Amino acid sequence: MTDFILTETRGPVGIVTLNRPQVLNAWNKAMRDDLIVAFDRLEADESVRAIILTGAGDRAFGAGQDLNETKSFDADRAEEWVAEWERLYHRMRTLSKALVVALNGVAAGSAFQVALLGDLRVGHPGVRMGQPEINSGIASTTGPWIMKEMIGLARTMDLTLTGRLMDAEECHAIGLINRLVPQDRVMAEALELAGELAAKPPVAMRLDKQRFREMTEAGFRDCLAAGVRIQREAYASGEPARMMEEFLAKRAARKTTA
Repeated sequence: MTDFILTETRGPVGIVTLNRPQVLNAWNKAMRDDLIVAFDRLEADESVRAIILTGAGDRAFGAGQDLNETKSFDADRAEEWVAEWERLYHRMRTLSKALVVALNGVAAGSAFQVALLGDLRVGHPGVRMGQPEINSGIASTTGPWIMKEMIGLARTMDLTLTGRLMDAEECHAIGLINRLVPQDRVMAEALELAGELAAKPPVAMRLDKQRFREMTEAGFRDCLAAGVRIQREAYASGEPARMMEEFLAKRAARKTTA
């Protein structure tokens, strides 16, 4: 493993930290692969009964996809990309242990989706969450699936088509943040919640989580099939590459003038 993913255990709780704070914990392939390895290890560790997923730094849980990786994709690489997400999301969905997401900042795009794949989420008033992929030319496929399951079609269309980020109050009001606490209390609250879940009967926990997965599996598989079709068409058009280059150039210009 690289140091893109950090792991530790505190009693019966395993803690996984996304560790690319210099790019707001944006995803690349190595990071995704390492996260799967980390979850595999904690799933196999019988002393671990619950898991916390968080991000390094105090600005972001995750900014979503690292556009420096995807800007050069063609249709074939885009299809492989969907398969990489399938492996990560399947690993998360098949965890038998409770997964608490400790939101230390913004959760955008695929990081928003990963946060929603957790069982419960703890955040603070500065957290923002949403699906801004359209703004960088990325069509959304897995995002609308998990959002529709969690918040319904109307809100899913709003977030997908506008690319706006919700503030913590809105996220809490619609159930996407389960515990809203001061910023310096996020990890403590997550540890308390994970400890409570770790004390639950493990067979019942596994079977409850299994049933939630069964209830959503058909939609998950449909979104992956759609993802291959849609991402191939999108990247073959060249629009994502153009939009990402434009987005990255504007961001670089802002940094230069800051």
